[in-house]
Amino acid sequence: MKIIIEPYDPKWKIKFKKESKLLINSIKEQGIKIEHIGSTSINGLGAKPIIDIVIGLKDFKTANNHISTIEKLGYKYVPKFENEMPYRRFFIKESNGKRTHHIHLVELKTEFWDRHLRFRNHLRSNNEDRDKYMELKMRLSEKDWNNGNEYADAKSEFIKDIENKIS
Repeated sequence: MKIIIEPYDPKWKIKFKKESKLLINSIKEQGIKIEHIGSTSINGLGAKPIIDIVIGLKDFKTANNHISTIEKLGYKYVPKFENEMPYRRFFIKESNGKRTHHIHLVELKTEFWDRHLRFRNHLRSNNEDRDKYMELKMRLSEKDWNNGNEYADAKSEFIKDIENKIS
């Protein structure tokens, strides 16, 4: 499996804003926050063109109440990883057989929430690390992978190094 990294596209921000409005108008809960994370949220960074969204809830106990609401917006609920990540609900949206969006439904101010926002914010403000990350992603995209998780795992060391640097 080849991973295709596309050049940065400013339309990714527009797609996030459109999806965010749909989500905020559909999920009827006080105090939720919706953030654009992942490579598509970082100016100048190439990415797989999948909009990663994290939705933060005040209390994760309400997470399962929102599954059917999110599914009605065209997302598929994917419980597959809940044994490893019981603190997250994961959703995928596709168009013409291609993934277009991911949703990570988590509790606000948890390690998952904080870690993803710190990493995003660091790469938004540090061009040198952003460019190093891009170089890594391009190098990894030249390989054949059994699945997307292998590709993600191959980026883990770099991500952890950045997280340690900014913690």
